[in-house]
Amino acid sequence: MMKKLLKLVVPFLALGVWGLGLSSPALAAGPEDYVCTVYFTGIGCNHCEMTSPLITSELPGEYPGLVVIEYEIYGEPENAAVFSDYVTTYDTGYGIPLMIFGQEQLLPGYHQIMGQIRETLDEMETNECPLIDGSSQSFSDLDLVSLPGYPLIWHQDRVLIKNGPEGDSELLKSLLTSDNPDDILQDAESETIDPEVIAIPGGEVSFEHGVTIGDWTFQWNGEDITPTEPVTPVEPTEPTEPTTPTEPTTPTEPTTPTEPTTPTEPTTPTEPTTPTEPTLPKLTMPKILSLAAADAVNPCAFAVLLLMLVSITTYNPGNRRSILFAGIAFIGAVLAMYFVYGLLLVRFYQEIQQLKGVGNWIYLGVSIAAIVFGTLNIRDFIRYKPGGIGTEMPLFMRPRVKKIMNNITSTKGAFVTGLIVTFFLLPCTIGPYVIASQIIASVPLSQGAPLLLIYNLIFIIPLIIIVAGVFLGTSRIQDFYLWKERNISKMHLVAGCILVGIGIFMLLESLGLAVFLGA
Repeated sequence: MMKKLLKLVVPFLALGVWGLGLSSPALAAGPEDYVCTVYFTGIGCNHCEMTSPLITSELPGEYPGLVVIEYEIYGEPENAAVFSDYVTTYDTGYGIPLMIFGQEQLLPGYHQIMGQIRETLDEMETNECPLIDGSSQSFSDLDLVSLPGYPLIWHQDRVLIKNGPEGDSELLKSLLTSDNPDDILQDAESETIDPEVIAIPGGEVSFEHGVTIGDWTFQWNGEDITPTEPVTPVEPTEPTEPTTPTEPTTPTEPTTPTEPTTPTEPTTPTEPTTPTEPTLPKLTMPKILSLAAADAVNPCAFAVLLLMLVSITTYNPGNRRSILFAGIAFIGAVLAMYFVYGLLLVRFYQEIQQLKGVGNWIYLGVSIAAIVFGTLNIRDFIRYKPGGIGTEMPLFMRPRVKKIMNNITSTKGAFVTGLIVTFFLLPCTIGPYVIASQIIASVPLSQGAPLLLIYNLIFIIPLIIIVAGVFLGTSRIQDFYLWKERNISKMHLVAGCILVGIGIFMLLESLGLAVFLGA
């Protein structure tokens, strides 16, 4: 009978034990999955001013599992050394901003981060932290104290700041990921501090609460630590003489218990302050307008347009509509090609400016180039010589351009010629454009493209005036040609003065002395 009973009971006991095992915390599913990334940035990096507010303030709120290990490399020499080791290990190149998810998952540069970061995170359920030696480890198993350099670790509305080598990694991770840091801090040795404002490229991030734990600082938003009243030890009293017993006093009425005070509601967690949006550098627009004006009075473009109009009127005498359409086509082609050249220049500057310290040297070099180009133009005013280097189309190019222009007979031909002839115009018009492109490169292309368009619209205004005058009959082509010849040295003077003035101002800016000019 007992054997039969055991046969019936044992399977049920085994099933119960198995079920308890499944529900046991020790055997439950692993810790929460985190998407971990290493992010390199630098205060003073133009492109980092666009990416850092997104990565430190916006994305942690959108992706609750995101953990960002940030290294600022311009202000922390140790972090710069860490960056160099990561570059060698992951073969990324030395440009910042840079996000590393793993050996095969990198987002180098502003454009890739801004364009692909959300798509990348959407595709990830989990990602191990990429380590300096090329290996990776889940954030739950990561030893934070052993991380090289001085990182900031961002997660949701919290941040850990490493200030030294000492710390309890498990405690720090618990603070960063727990639902209620207050519960953990109650039993931890910590010191409450006024939270520091964290500077990031493009702004700053503030928090409501802060504590120091070992060599680390933990800051967060939400509920503060519940203070506990310290127990004051009672000093031992000296023994006294026994007192004479007194008459017992009449007992007093018990006091009515007061109502318990209603606990105050916990403060609603607030989001980290959104960093200020980067703005255009001071005097960017006046610089762009001035450089465009200097380029617009360049006699090269005048001469080429007049050659084209002569060719059109020769093949279509008395047909003003052909002059109008050919002029519009030619100017449109010049505008389109110069806009493309500008985009390429801006993109080139933006790429090389990502290298540490290169941006300031480029700005210094461009300011000197502006002074040189301006001086060459002033030289042509003082002693004019056709085909001056850096100011006019070289003499050896002119026969080729004239031959091309003489073959224009239609609107289509004017457009195609306009595309081709811009290459020959570059030697005499590229100076101001190179300088303007470098200035525009300091802002994202979405903001820089309209500035490029404005520059080029100003550049073609004199060309539009010439075409309109010939079409309306108010001026002849010969009149414009004679005016150009009489005033060519003056045009060089105007362009030269503008370039020298801008160059001097930019030079003072690069040397930190522009404050004396009210910048």
